[in-house]
This record gives sequence, structure tokens and C-alpha cells, in this order.
Amino acid sequence: MRKIALRFFIACLTVAAALSAEESIQGTSTRPKEKLDVYLLIGQSNMAGRAPYGKEDAGPIDRCYLLDDKDQWEPAKNPLNRHSTIRKALKFQKMGPGYHFSKTMLEKNKGISIGLVVNARGGSSIEEWKKGSQYYNEALRRTREAQKTGTMKGILWHQGESDSQMPNEYLEKLKNLISDLRRDLDMAELPFVAGQVFYHAEKKPHTKQLNDQIAKLPAEVPFTGCVSSDNLTTLDDTHFDSPGMKLLGQRYAEEMLRVQAQ
Repeated sequence: MRKIALRFFIACLTVAAALSAEESIQGTSTRPKEKLDVYLLIGQSNMAGRAPYGKEDAGPIDRCYLLDDKDQWEPAKNPLNRHSTIRKALKFQKMGPGYHFSKTMLEKNKGISIGLVVNARGGSSIEEWKKGSQYYNEALRRTREAQKTGTMKGILWHQGESDSQMPNEYLEKLKNLISDLRRDLDMAELPFVAGQVFYHAEKKPHTKQLNDQIAKLPAEVPFTGCVSSDNLTTLDDTHFDSPGMKLLGQRYAEEMLRVQAQ
């Protein structure tokens, strides 16, 4: 009996080890064990990320997860927009504001874990994000998938370069987008933070009016915020470089915390 019992015990250990190995191979061991604070990151190329990054920004963020192309969670690391279902070629995806947004949020609150849904598209106009469009529908669908294992906490929006020559209707279109997303997610007070685009009095004078429109958002729509692009550096007078993107991400976190505290 003892030999039979011993053989049974060894067999159980063998099966358990095999299952554990298979789980590790499939990556399921990296799945979050707790509910996540979920954030949706959408917009155009600066949200997708065009800033190069080095080794210090290449590794996964502890307690932070990214929704992959199969709508499963994986450790979040750059480039965060690689699983966007509407993105341009993978070679264009680099560091966006989401990386240092997440690091800052996690530094401010040691008791949370974050889940990111990053679904940006370079070159997109705000008109392409209106309710019913492919970009809107995919953002909504993936967010709903993320909500099955997390709690929606906010939306980060960085877009406007494509609309900077015709800024007059931008704010109204942005307000409609916020209203539609809140209604479809059934969250009337969902925090929404929009970032300003690069402005330079000589190199990019036409973006000032657009940024002025974005700056009005917090006064016109409850539970919204605006992130300034003042003093951010760029690669090409449009796309923020690595130092600029890091600072932009930190500003998004600070503004999101401010809105959440309302």
C-alpha cells in the first residue's frame, strides 16, 4: 500500500509540474491576480508613440498590464501601441505618454495595479473617431473586454495635429466624443484628459488656436482635464521626443489624479 501511495503522490507531483510549465510557457503566470484600474489611451501618432527609447524604458512596468491583440493581459512594456487593432506598421510604434503615465500613477498609489487599453492611430482626424466609426467601435469593444477583469478609471486622449488647420469646431466634436463614450460605457462621470499638441510661435503658429480650444474643455465638461504641451521638446516640431514624452506622461498622470479627486 505504501508503494502504491508513494507512486500516486509522485504522479500527482509530475502532473502538477507539467501544468505549471505549460502555464509558464503560455504566459498565464504573468496574468494579474487582482482587479485592475483600467485606462483607455486613444488618439493619433503622439498617443501611439513616436519617441525612441533606451534600455531604461524598455522593460515591463511592475503592476502594469497591457491588453494584447487577443484581448488578454500581458506585462506592459514599450511600444504600448503594438497591439492596437487600428495602428500603422509596427516599425512606427515607439514610446508614447502611456509608459510614464503608468509609472507615475503607480508611484503615487502603491496599492493599485493598472491595465492599459492602447488603441491609437497615427494621422487620424477627430472626425474618424466619432461614434460608429471603426476607430470608435474598436476602442469601445476592447474597453468592454478589459472591464471584465478591471474597473474603468479614465480615458487619455491625444489628438489634434490633423485638425490644427481647422480648429473652430474641434471642441464641440471633442465634447460629443466624450459624451458618446460615457454613454456607451454607462459612466456619466468617467474622467477624460486631453493633451495639447506642440505649439511654437514661429515654427507652428497655427496650433495655438487648437490648443486654446482644448484648454477650454475642463470649464465646459465636468470631470475632464487638459494637459499642457508648454516646454515639451520634439523630434520634428510635431512628435514629442523621449524627454518630452516622459514629461507629457507625468503631466497626464497629475491631471488624471486631479480629475479623479473631484
